[in-house]
Amino acid sequence: MKIKSLYLAGAMAAVIMTTSCSSKKQITYFQDLKPGQESVIANLSPIKLQPNDKVSIVVSTGDSRLNSLFNLPVARTNISQENTNGKVSSGGSESTSPYTLDSQGDINFPVLGKLHVAGMTREELAEYIRRELISRDLAKNPIVTVEYLNLSVTVLGEVGHPGRFAIDREDYTILDALSAAGDLTIFGQRDNIRVLREENGVQRVYDVNLNSGLNLTQSPVYYLQQNDVIYVEPNGTKARQSTPNGNSALTPSFWISIASFAASITTVIISVTK
Repeated sequence: MKIKSLYLAGAMAAVIMTTSCSSKKQITYFQDLKPGQESVIANLSPIKLQPNDKVSIVVSTGDSRLNSLFNLPVARTNISQENTNGKVSSGGSESTSPYTLDSQGDINFPVLGKLHVAGMTREELAEYIRRELISRDLAKNPIVTVEYLNLSVTVLGEVGHPGRFAIDREDYTILDALSAAGDLTIFGQRDNIRVLREENGVQRVYDVNLNSGLNLTQSPVYYLQQNDVIYVEPNGTKARQSTPNGNSALTPSFWISIASFAASITTVIISVTK
């Protein structure tokens, strides 16, 4: 009877361990937000250009000769595709050649020469070039358009698809990045997400709590900047399931195997002791 009791206790413990999961309180987002509630969102800090950023700058003056003077050559990308008949057709896309900020934050702009643009927003850069063209009597009423080309953030840890993701607009939020990465897995800590950001040559770490909508929207990293790194830490359940070398050996299938093995051993012992 003692052996049977031990067997039942072991089996129950295995079942509990295989079925245990994070509580709803740990995995639910925005728990402090109620329908109709209003919350203050952190001020949007415009993205500012940094060394090695790439930008597209297009100047339109109404005069095709001036346009060709101020704009870089158009780059064409050829793409070959095979249709259902086995025939190969070629196509392509065109885009303006980019400007890359050097290590000092400068670009070489046609006619205007070297310009220091690091620290400027997209709108500030467009207005700066427009004023330079007018003040130097190079164009009367130019339209300058600036677009970011290579800005991205990195998402690591307990998400569906870790990787680098492009920033396609000014108001790109941490929720946008996590969504692009496939959302957090069930093992991701929602109350302790870390964002690493380089500010004035120093890396600073911010904590974000997705369980609290108020904490999230008021965080200085609610709106992301280029090169931000988001790390989602695994929760205690995932940590307990991981072996020292990083493999997840203590999975539900592992415990089921242990329970089956224990049941087999117990059966043998009971048969011998009858």
